Amino acid sequence: MILRYTYLHSHPVIFRAMTGLYVHEFADLLQDVQPHLAVAEQKRLSRPTRKRAIGAGHPFDLPQRDQILLTVVWLRRYPTREVLGYLFGVGEWTASRAIERVLPLLEAAGRDTMRMPDPGKKRRRHLDELLAETPDLIVLIDTFEQRVQRHRDRKTADQHYSGKKKQNTLKSQIVVNEETGEISDIADSVPGPQSDIKTLEESGVMSRLGEGVGAGGDLAYIGIDKLHRQGLGVTPRRKPRGKERPPEDSAFNRAFSRRRIVVEHTIGRIRRYEAVTQTDRGHRKHHSARVRAVASLVNRQLRRYLAA
Repeated sequence: MILRYTYLHSHPVIFRAMTGLYVHEFADLLQDVQPHLAVAEQKRLSRPTRKRAIGAGHPFDLPQRDQILLTVVWLRRYPTREVLGYLFGVGEWTASRAIERVLPLLEAAGRDTMRMPDPGKKRRRHLDELLAETPDLIVLIDTFEQRVQRHRDRKTADQHYSGKKKQNTLKSQIVVNEETGEISDIADSVPGPQSDIKTLEESGVMSRLGEGVGAGGDLAYIGIDKLHRQGLGVTPRRKPRGKERPPEDSAFNRAFSRRRIVVEHTIGRIRRYEAVTQTDRGHRKHHSARVRAVASLVNRQLRRYLAA
């Protein structure tokens, strides 16, 4: 039981290594999530199909605080359920049930932290002169892929085979506030081979952007301006076919890359959580929930950093 909160919180360095959060950040997370966990548990116990009275049966082996801690450790370090149960002094099925109960709540908390930039609050940015014609306020869009177990059915497996990664993957689209680096939206996961621009179109993100808020992406998003209702889409400039790249295009692309690096940093923060980095062991189930749960933790860290 070396990872239970009673013991672990007195070792802050180990606590952060195992969760990605400082002890006080986890305390804030508890304050937000634990009431919802209590409500969900009461609803579960009061379901019409339950045959036992409330209070009957063997009590759950983990307090709610440790259920939340266990799920965060699982997201950060992604141990097997057997190892996770051992570290918390419970069986693997108890660890699995704790994750099943807490993960949807962390996903909901993640959605609560996501909001698109408010055009009314934007500040005039000092952009490179090369970017003078681009919108002052944009969201940055990109994707990352996670390897998944190969499906037994060949046809289904082929649908997840990414030519870019040379393996079976799921793709997650992330939308980031350029000014803060905060995650504004996570789309539902899609098979790795699907193009980024199609994933963007299906996600409906462009229709949720505020008036005057543009969108930017890498070369995978050529044509993004056609999806934006005001045409405020920005991408690097492609090299003309059969010709040398004009020097002004190279200069524009360098300037835009400095602007776009924010989304790469945020993806880097997400991928510190091994539940979205290691090979997925969940057979592609609840993948979107897992990514949004991680986004919740990343946004909390960013907001505390920005407020400091």
